[in-house]
Amino acid sequence: MGDAGPQKVKRSILERLPGAFPIATVPKSVDVDAVSSTLIEALPSLSQDVLLDDAIWRDSFGLTGTMRTFYTKEHVIQNWAKLVQGHGAADFSLIKGSTRVVEISSSTAWIEAAFRFTTTESPATLCSGFLSIVSTGEAGTWKIWLIRTILENLTDHGDVDHLEPRAQQTQTGSSRLGHEPIYFDAVVVGGGQSGLATGGRLQALGVSSVVLDKNTQVGDAWGNRYESARLHTVREYSHLPFERTFGPEYEEYLGKDALSKGHREWAEKYGINIWLSTTLEQGRWDEASNTYILAINRDGIMSTISTKHVVFATGAGSQNPRMPQLPDKAMFHGTILHSADYRSAEGLQGKAGIVVGSANTGHDIADDMYEADMSSVTMVQRSRTFVLPVEYIADRYHALYNARRPTELSDRMQFSGPTSINRLMAAHAFHAMARAEPERWEALERAGFRVDPYGDIQEAINIRLGGHYIDVGTSAKISKGLIKMKSGPIPIKYTETGLLFDDGSEIKADVIVWATGFNGNLRHDVEKIMGNTIAAKCEDCFGLNEEGEVLGAYKPMAQKGIWYLGGAIGHARYYSRFIALSIKADTTGQPLPVSTRQHCLSREGSVASQNRRGCSTSEQYEHMIIVR
Repeated sequence: MGDAGPQKVKRSILERLPGAFPIATVPKSVDVDAVSSTLIEALPSLSQDVLLDDAIWRDSFGLTGTMRTFYTKEHVIQNWAKLVQGHGAADFSLIKGSTRVVEISSSTAWIEAAFRFTTTESPATLCSGFLSIVSTGEAGTWKIWLIRTILENLTDHGDVDHLEPRAQQTQTGSSRLGHEPIYFDAVVVGGGQSGLATGGRLQALGVSSVVLDKNTQVGDAWGNRYESARLHTVREYSHLPFERTFGPEYEEYLGKDALSKGHREWAEKYGINIWLSTTLEQGRWDEASNTYILAINRDGIMSTISTKHVVFATGAGSQNPRMPQLPDKAMFHGTILHSADYRSAEGLQGKAGIVVGSANTGHDIADDMYEADMSSVTMVQRSRTFVLPVEYIADRYHALYNARRPTELSDRMQFSGPTSINRLMAAHAFHAMARAEPERWEALERAGFRVDPYGDIQEAINIRLGGHYIDVGTSAKISKGLIKMKSGPIPIKYTETGLLFDDGSEIKADVIVWATGFNGNLRHDVEKIMGNTIAAKCEDCFGLNEEGEVLGAYKPMAQKGIWYLGGAIGHARYYSRFIALSIKADTTGQPLPVSTRQHCLSREGSVASQNRRGCSTSEQYEHMIIVR
């Protein structure tokens, strides 16, 4: 059924990343503000005396101009000292009301505190951060376990997190290029959640930009999906930048029509400059003008625009359906679809259906078929599937994303931590819930569904780009036998009446839907549009490097001015701010200096000599004021 793309070879990197919870407690009598203030005051001239041996520092554009994670005390000190001095970092201070104790278990706890600081060297910036502070066991001795630093804004260059609503209407594809500028500082390709978020952030910073969308109306990236498509994360996690896009009048788990409506209204409210019915056909780098020359098709009319920055926001993976080519397709008398072309099971009552694939889309379509009263629905599963009940996610996310806390603060808490410890935090929460209800998993196994209740959400999101199922109710139908399973054997050919499998069995069907994902990654689209020379200097999109940072996405690459953005709405909302800030800095003539990787773990992943403890992020801060 196809491979998982070029990132599959990176899967084991998660096991090789340093990081584990500390063995430490926080006495109730400790003055957490005093402890935090003392260590924050030590940051300008950080010494090894105040760091744990296995300290970790993760920077999100604050001092490195990119996403970097530094492991062990020696590497943290070496890079911190150089970058703090080089950027003129100063004014480190505790954000009042941010300190709290995070307790994972009776033997694992730490102090979390938020701080702010500035940089004065070109360009001057405003930044924030978090410390995770651990008791060493010696009386009154506290050390830094984790540092997280975050670029907030460029000094005197606007606020990337704030945009006033506009009176004018969103610019769409109904007009022509004759009276419009042919140069933009940035061109965003794709008008879904990633493209809209980036376009809004750029507009907030006063960057000349346009969003190109192939669809005929804003929101169709969701609106054109199959009828039962919906988010499996809570409503408060699902907003676009600047506001709470979806108020309490919306359902908790947003369907595709609600998402389409919300995105369309958001674009209108903020006057996003978006050209509809527009595709990027070809691009090239022009040395003479130091710009990209882009050939676009707008409403069937070819024209040319130029820019210094192209943001590919069309999804983390290449949107080319992975459709296994089995023999004797013409022999089959029924209907064959890829999930990309599936809309609903309306009109299929009484017919038999097969869904090949057991991740989110496969489950959604199988459930849709069952609810349409098809005579039988069979899901074909190739390998064991990680199932994560939606109530597990809701329990975790409601504590972080809620009406009491600004979404921008929740995002900093959610996304600023090192991958290795984010992974441990998720496993600690989700696996404990899974262990508490073994019958749920045993029932699935009895029904023929091979389930992994203890999967790795970081692998699913950052490496596989899916392959898991967030259970919104379909698992119970499988357990009850309402949706049948064919697990293990692989389909090898079509028959007149269905699919033949490599164990010699046949399943009859009138409709076969292949929910087998998409081929490749975003770099392949860049190569197709921009050519081999430019693509060769771009990274794959998603997968992890040796520091645990996502490949390609969100950050500068060797090919200047090419950016990727994709993933879930939270990724689009949060990481779009860093792309916009980087582009804005470049337009001022003071680009963010980028610190490249110099101390990476080897590609063979030899970390045996390193202490494998890690760092952590709290998800429960109630009071933090982000400095503007």
